[in-house]
Amino acid sequence: MYKLTLKIAWRNLWKNKVFSLINIGGLAIGLASCLLLLLYVNYEWSFDKQFKNIDRIYSVYENDRMSDKVTTNRAYGTPSQLAATAMQTIPGIEYTCRLAESGGLFRYKENSFNKKIIYTDASFLQLFNYEFIKGNPATALTVPSSVVITEETARIFFGDDEPVGKTLKFDNRIPLVVTAVIKKSANQSYQFDMLMTWSLLEKEQPYFTRMDWSDGALNTLIQLKDASSFAAADAQMRKIFMQKQNGEKYIEFFLFPFRKNHLYTSFENGKLVGGGIDQVRLYLMLAGCVLFIGCINYMNLSTARSEKRAREVGVRKTLGSSRKAIVWQFLTESLLLSFLAMLFAFILLEVSLPWFNDLLGIHIVIDYHSYGIWVTLLLLIIITGLLAGSYPSFYLSSFIPVKVLKGFRGAGKTSLPIRKVLVVLQFVFSIGMIICAIVVYNQMQYMNTKPLGFNKDNLVQLWRSGSLRDKYKLDLFKAELMKSGAIVAATETANGVTNNSVSTEKIGWPGQQKNEQIKMQLHFSGYDFTYTIGSKMLLGRDFNRAFATDSLAVVLNETAVKTMNLKNPIGAQIRNGDWGQTFTVIGVIKDYIYSSLGAKVEPVLYFYTEKDNANVLVLRLNPAVNITQSIEKIKALSQKLNPDYPFEMTFVSQQMAEKVHEEKVLSTLSNIFGGFAIFISCLGLLGLALYMAEQRSKEISIRKVLGADMKSILVLLNKDFIKLVMISNLISIPVAYILAFKWLQKYDYKIEISCWPFLAALLLSVFIAIVSVSLQTFKVARANPVDALKYE
Repeated sequence: MYKLTLKIAWRNLWKNKVFSLINIGGLAIGLASCLLLLLYVNYEWSFDKQFKNIDRIYSVYENDRMSDKVTTNRAYGTPSQLAATAMQTIPGIEYTCRLAESGGLFRYKENSFNKKIIYTDASFLQLFNYEFIKGNPATALTVPSSVVITEETARIFFGDDEPVGKTLKFDNRIPLVVTAVIKKSANQSYQFDMLMTWSLLEKEQPYFTRMDWSDGALNTLIQLKDASSFAAADAQMRKIFMQKQNGEKYIEFFLFPFRKNHLYTSFENGKLVGGGIDQVRLYLMLAGCVLFIGCINYMNLSTARSEKRAREVGVRKTLGSSRKAIVWQFLTESLLLSFLAMLFAFILLEVSLPWFNDLLGIHIVIDYHSYGIWVTLLLLIIITGLLAGSYPSFYLSSFIPVKVLKGFRGAGKTSLPIRKVLVVLQFVFSIGMIICAIVVYNQMQYMNTKPLGFNKDNLVQLWRSGSLRDKYKLDLFKAELMKSGAIVAATETANGVTNNSVSTEKIGWPGQQKNEQIKMQLHFSGYDFTYTIGSKMLLGRDFNRAFATDSLAVVLNETAVKTMNLKNPIGAQIRNGDWGQTFTVIGVIKDYIYSSLGAKVEPVLYFYTEKDNANVLVLRLNPAVNITQSIEKIKALSQKLNPDYPFEMTFVSQQMAEKVHEEKVLSTLSNIFGGFAIFISCLGLLGLALYMAEQRSKEISIRKVLGADMKSILVLLNKDFIKLVMISNLISIPVAYILAFKWLQKYDYKIEISCWPFLAALLLSVFIAIVSVSLQTFKVARANPVDALKYE
């Protein structure tokens, strides 16, 4: 029986090749889009889930309690002594570890490479059970001169040779012995090439041994013995700062589940409000919408062929087939078509996956050995087949044999309205996706073109390493570049132009209210900083070699002046409570956007830094010289003065572009999948046009016999479809507005939602509907009336 049903289903699909191809194409696009987005959702959701103790691992975050708000620091917000204190005072903790990310040069024989470093305690390898290819996790980081490397790093340095026991030279000074090789995956929060001991970091940077409780320069992780003790451990963690600082409450440490570390990243006033999880949910909804539109398309196209299948149903019922058997027959056809669509969808998926990976900057691969992927595919085939085939099967099986064998008249008054509802639903989703895609694109363009307050073009940064750490060689390097004409200005910063450095709440200023605490960013720069980055001094001056007192001077940005409510900022005395020092304001710099392109500029205080403490060299390229030539001169001189270190340089413009990467991805995907949704919706509209043409063929023929011209018939047929599209717009526009408005609220700098996205979506949907429907209605309007009326 089942074999016969499957054979009949295959014959029906093969007999109607064009219909089958359109249906398979629509479903294949829907399934491919759905699979691609589901793969991405799974990739994001699976971050860090491979660690067996992930449900018992927690990050320690920090809340800074200011007078106006609470800000949450997710990274580098804890002091070094917190881990040991928590271990001693909080029952139920199994392990603690400290962690700081960095980078540096490693050399083996003649090969040298800059690699990502994580300094950490030996317990790090107890929290995270990495797969050890070589070495022992219990002893890998117990000796200060130990280093654990990843499999890729081992291949780069040693090829096929045995890596364990080999010695790498770090920073051309410090010998490190490879004690283990581990395997690392892309979907982990902490990405590194080298694991190095915390004791080595303390030796190299003694600051980590004398940190105050208000200092934040590292991450602290803990693992509980039992996840059920989280509430008690968190409550005690929140009291530690107050206990250690004589009742002070302006800082609060708290525990946050590490399994949520990747996706739950946004806090407002100390409360979790979302983060990357919002975008994952958006992509999940997008996947469901595209697949649902594909299923609706199948329903419409299937029922559009109702006249051709009506007599088949009548004959089968006359010969004794039950309605259940006929329903099963049509569901089998739907499942078979869903299976074929999945095959084509998989081809589309494999072809598009490399492009998708490049767009998102990730590495998703399909694991064909995982049973999960096959279960997902099977479920998608079944769900899609049953969902798409449910309405056609029950509708077509409801035909009464006597009526359909005498002449097809449809299944009743409700058949056409249901089809219209399905088309309206298709266009509601499609129009909504188009509107949201336009809003996302406009916001991205606004962020890209908004004046930054400094000139990002022709601005490059070099990390100071090796000989360039020497201030005399640094001066020589800058002087030679100026002399060669490659650059027109140069300065130094502690952490680069586009990054935050450190922040503090312990800033005092004239007229400050009692208990008034506001978080402010601290930047450290050298001479000519404002001129080099292309910003502007609004009042006073920048740091200058002619003034020996600039080590006790400070420059404020506009926002800092407004926050402090300083009427005459020049000469004002600003105190840094963390350092116990007072500084004199010598200038006010124009606000410039450097961190997030969509967020307001924070109050920033600029301090002069000695060359020994500046990590990044900032260069303004000469606009009159070809960029390639300037870079070659910089590279040649760097390799001459600093031959032991590879030349690495970054463009500030590129770093700023990366800050809108999330919006760029969302815009691109919205455009692509919105286009797919419109395309599939047009197929559904075509299906409804086919159905109405069948239903109204005799009416149109009679009108032509009575003298109706082509124009009036086309208007008659098309106006019903235009009504459907207009209804779709009426439903979709307010929903899309609410979604777009809500999405824009996460930006401080955002566009105003104008009428143009809605008008554009309206005109586009109407135009596409007219074109799609006219392909069929024009054919019907031109048909010979005799063909439809010859049996009447």
